[in-house]
Amino acid sequence: MDGKPLVIDVVDNGGQWTHREWRMLRYLKVDTQIIDNTTPVDELRQLDGIILSGGAARVGLTGELGNCAAYLDLDIPILGICAGHQFMARHYGGDARESLIPEFGAMQIELQNEGGKIFANTAATQTVWESHNDEVHVVPEGFFVTAKSPSCLVQGMENEKGDRFGLQFHPEVNDSEFGKVMFENFVEVCREYRKEAKSP
Repeated sequence: MDGKPLVIDVVDNGGQWTHREWRMLRYLKVDTQIIDNTTPVDELRQLDGIILSGGAARVGLTGELGNCAAYLDLDIPILGICAGHQFMARHYGGDARESLIPEFGAMQIELQNEGGKIFANTAATQTVWESHNDEVHVVPEGFFVTAKSPSCLVQGMENEKGDRFGLQFHPEVNDSEFGKVMFENFVEVCREYRKEAKSP
């Protein structure tokens, strides 16, 4: 490694906790900033990763998330949270819909398929903070489910390549008991990506 901090920006999709995502990355010594979702790709910094924040109700279903589709075409690790997760699923050929049972507040989730990379070193059953009226109900081809709850079967997903991650809940909120660990895990994925990108 060159000793320089990782560069991971947070795309602002209008979510109420976007600044918490930025703050968590700052706490982990990441070089980070919040960028508007209309930022052109050619104006992005040289990034090691991106977080697609949550947003207003329905925005993950309408596809009205600025340039998020273009960001998802970048060859860097990307974590989608809430609306960002829903948009990611639809972008890659899955689907999202209005939740049959909307979730708000503290909920319990159960890991699936050993939780993938984002849930490493967290409990098989854990409490997270939910705030959604919509949900992913069809996982894209090439993705697998990493967590579920009784009322939402896709609380988390990951692609087989291990560089695309979606979370329906909000790990940046204190009530998500392993939220900090999830951010640490994403940062580690980005660190490994940088190492591989610099390998001859």
